[in-house]
Formats: sequence, structure tokens, C-alpha cells
Amino acid sequence: MKAIACKQAFLLRLREEERSRATLRKYDHDIEVFLQEGTDADIREREDFTERLNKEQVLDYKDLLHQKYAVSSANSMLVALNRFLTFIGRGDLCVRLYRRQRRTFRYDDKELSHEEYMRLLKTARHRNKRLFLLMQAICSTGIRVSEHKFITVESLKRGSAEIDNKGKCRMVLLDRKLCRVLKKYCSRRGIKRGPVFVTSRGKPLDRSYIWKKMKELSEEAHVSPKKVFPHNLRHLFAVTFYRETGDIVHLADLLGHACIDTTRIYTTLSAGEYKNHFSKMKLLLCG
Repeated sequence: MKAIACKQAFLLRLREEERSRATLRKYDHDIEVFLQEGTDADIREREDFTERLNKEQVLDYKDLLHQKYAVSSANSMLVALNRFLTFIGRGDLCVRLYRRQRRTFRYDDKELSHEEYMRLLKTARHRNKRLFLLMQAICSTGIRVSEHKFITVESLKRGSAEIDNKGKCRMVLLDRKLCRVLKKYCSRRGIKRGPVFVTSRGKPLDRSYIWKKMKELSEEAHVSPKKVFPHNLRHLFAVTFYRETGDIVHLADLLGHACIDTTRIYTTLSAGEYKNHFSKMKLLLCG
């Protein structure tokens, strides 16, 4: 079987497993990168493509990823490759992921503060009311930007939204004040059912539109563009919740994490907070 046929069969298997469209696109991209950069054209076109693959090719490709990508990105692509190799019967070619030390602090220059978030909201209130409300909906619930479609007219009546994503369902509580404001918004916009944040054609706003519109706020709000993107709203929710409660287990449930290790990203201190602690230790006598 040729390389392209192997990839198509692999993607079909993922569809049968009911993987999300985003997951399918990710695997499609990652496998295509391997085929184009990790194998020769003459091998890709042979019917015995799978037999022609060898460990040296895969290891060379692994080294290439390490040179071109950050460790986290390289590992993500290697996970896709290993799964593909196993599917085509070449699990013997699977490679180990790169090991990396767990990050012990968060970077201040990329983290959105509460004050910066408020400046963004004040700017959005006058420029884009829909974005103004959407940002609050994401930041007050910790949902992923792709999950905003589950905030519906029906969920506002219940006071909670059922998030169905990545094969898992979880319940997210909606603040009463948020529900009240969004009900008025829906009434003015004539939105009687389904998702609240939609285009003029009734389709849920897509990620790229939200990302672009948030970036447009940064200059007027005097917030670094590096900090202004949808995921940072989810991040701010997580950091704020953990500071208030110290409950990492409940936070993992709210964020929809299957593993608490993933949630630990949000419980580490920022670099600035670490520096403050270090200064209080009074271990230096400089000069």
C-alpha cells in the first residue's frame, strides 16, 4: 500500500473512533509532514511503502523535529507518528518522546493579569459588545474558546451549560449576573434558541475571528499583544480559581482535564511571584 493510501486509511480509522475535526486535521498535518520530510519520494510511491520504512529514517526525522520545533511541539508530532506507525503494522519503529523538565514557574511576559483583563473588557465594551460579553463568558467559566457554542439560550435558563468535548461531558455553572446580561443580549439580537455567540447567519463564532478581534483590542487597551488571545482567558480563570480555593481536583474537573498533571500548569507561581519570595528569604548581601 502506498503512503497516501496508508494515511487515508489511518484518518478513516480516527473518524470511525469519532475523533473531532480538529484532531483529524492535526493528525493529517503531522503525518503529512513525516511523509514529506521523513521519507523519500520513491519510497512513498511504492506499494511496499510500509516494508521500506526503517528505524534510521524515523530517528533522522525525530532529530529534524528537534531542530525545527519546541520540545512540546516535537513530542506532539511524534505521538501522532507513533500512532500512525502502529496502525500500519510498524510499531517496531516507534520512538521515545523527548524528555523535558517540568516548568516550575509561569512567564510574566505572556500571562494576562486581572488588571489587563479589565482594560481589555473596558475597551471591548465600546468597540464590540458581542466580544465584550463573550470574553466574560469564557473567563468566568474557564471553558475553551471552541466550547463557547455550548453556552446557549437554553443553558441561560438553567444556569448551567453542558460541555460535550473530546468525548467527555462536564457541567459548567453560569453566574447569575452573566445569565441575566446574556438573556438581555439575546432578546435584543432576536436569538431565541441555540448558541448565544453567533454570526449574522446564526453560526457559532469561529476561533480565528475571536482571536483576531481580541488582538485588535490590545493597542487601545495598552496590553501586550503577546498576552491577548482566547486561551489566556481560560488561563486567568484557572489561576484565579486556584488562588481562591487551592482545590486542584475541582479545578481539573471544571477545566475538563483527564489528568491533574495537566492542571498543575495553572497552579505554579509566576516568575515575579517567585522573585518576591526569594527577596523575602534575605540570603544576599550584595555590594
